[in-house]
Amino acid sequence: MIHDTFALIYTGDQNPLLRELTLSRSVAAVPFGGRYRCIDFVLSNLVNSGIDNVGLIMQKNYHSLMDHLGSGKEWNLNRKHDGLFILPPFMTKDNAGVFCGDIDAIHSVVTYIRRSPQKYVLFTGSHTIFNTTFEDMLRQHVETGADITMMYNVDPHFSAEDQNRDLRLIMRGDGRVTEMEWNPYRPRSNARSCEVLIMEKKLLEYLIEEAYARGDSDLTRDILQRLCPTLRIYGWKYDGYVARLDSINTYYKHSMEMLNVNYARDLYNHEHPIYTKVKDELSAKYGPDAKVQNCMVADGCNIEGNVSDSILFRDVTVAPGAVVKNSILLQGVSVGEGAVLDHVILDKNVTIRPGRSLAGYENFPIVLKKNQIV
Repeated sequence: MIHDTFALIYTGDQNPLLRELTLSRSVAAVPFGGRYRCIDFVLSNLVNSGIDNVGLIMQKNYHSLMDHLGSGKEWNLNRKHDGLFILPPFMTKDNAGVFCGDIDAIHSVVTYIRRSPQKYVLFTGSHTIFNTTFEDMLRQHVETGADITMMYNVDPHFSAEDQNRDLRLIMRGDGRVTEMEWNPYRPRSNARSCEVLIMEKKLLEYLIEEAYARGDSDLTRDILQRLCPTLRIYGWKYDGYVARLDSINTYYKHSMEMLNVNYARDLYNHEHPIYTKVKDELSAKYGPDAKVQNCMVADGCNIEGNVSDSILFRDVTVAPGAVVKNSILLQGVSVGEGAVLDHVILDKNVTIRPGRSLAGYENFPIVLKKNQIV
């Protein structure tokens, strides 16, 4: 059944709560885990499931994402039949080139949807990171006779930060969804959506055309919530690790959790490998006085100072006498002699001059955008 399924990924959402990290890139292109991008996890899940027809709907700041994806070779999606389809916005008499929401975005690629020969469609966003395959989800979808099956995980913890893109599912004992809460102040359910839906392609076409004719814009509120009482919507529970990158705080939190071997083993499951763009680099180099403890260090780094409880992406340089702790340094960051960094997130090619000191907090890390010099 899984080979009769194609995937549609919406990467067009902009999230101001991710601040500097999405000024020049989409959420799907945000770096994570030392060497990956968010889109790597979504694509790897699909490929590991056996889905080889994948469409990516893009809107803004997608140049970095397109450069990362290329032809889809790293995910084995550079094929003569099916494969990876990049679907950027374009102007027509019906489309102004700027999407009003995900309903408008899906409607703009309806030609691709109709052309796809598969019966089922898996629709997903790009904010949520996990590692699974979708065969069991599709099997449950068929066996229950559901119109729509939604992936969720049990999230018992709730804070004010969760009131962003927080969709809670209220279900009966048999798993059928009876109600949905969008960004609830006091959730009545621990079942939180993972932004993955499965339905028949014909149903998606019908729902989108009907909603578009009404002028609706949001798939969750204008279709799923409104039609929940009439459609047969079921939940499919995922028990593994889930990271929702919907704010700077959650990005920092989930990145730091990768230093915990239990979380890392769950997300980087060897049975379901995560693929990414291959960039051949020399191994990381450590100076004679370097001290490194509990860190994730990518290839090409040159470390001569002290680094602890941190994540360093490719080509990061830490000069002698510098101290880096509880921080995330993206590709090409340079930290000068004697500089001290604590609870900071530095985007690509940021330069910290010698002797500078930056310190944030666990719930409020300092973030510097690309190419800044401090």
